[in-house]
Amino acid sequence: MKLIMIFGDQAVGKMTVGQKLEAITNLKLFHGHVVIEPILELFGEFKGQLIKNVRELIFKEFAKSNNYGMIFTYTWAFDRQEDWDYVKSIQTIFKNAEIYYVELVASQQVRLQRNATPNRLKHKQSKRNLELSNNLIYEFNSKYRMQSREGEIKFKNYIKIDNTNLSATKVAKMIKEKFNL
Repeated sequence: MKLIMIFGDQAVGKMTVGQKLEAITNLKLFHGHVVIEPILELFGEFKGQLIKNVRELIFKEFAKSNNYGMIFTYTWAFDRQEDWDYVKSIQTIFKNAEIYYVELVASQQVRLQRNATPNRLKHKQSKRNLELSNNLIYEFNSKYRMQSREGEIKFKNYIKIDNTNLSATKVAKMIKEKFNL
């Protein structure tokens, strides 16, 4: 089993790259908003612990399955210990899997443009209020460090890709080739 964790700042292209990677591999995409959106709709607010609990159940069932692997997208704030702990908890669940880490980075200007793409808005209802969504990007970037520092990620199978000027298709092919998926 394989787990590909694609992480990076909001609107960097994690889901879109994951969709393209899913299309050229036998991996299944589990992007972050698959769980977030129904919980937001049902409760009318972000319920972080509930989202983590639902994801954990899905991870545990998937890790026991005979599937080839999963692509999981995650917004990781590197200056928050709880985010590091969350990644460690996923590693524990997928202890028998090969885990690959893909960090995507892009300029804020490009991410604000991507924030309004039809694909993003189709799959992420909560992002359709663009003013609020853009403000969240600014807020996260002012509160948290959303890019790793040189040498900070010490995982064996890790790649950092600046996808500012790369298509999602190109990035997915790079990931596939790098990790022989």
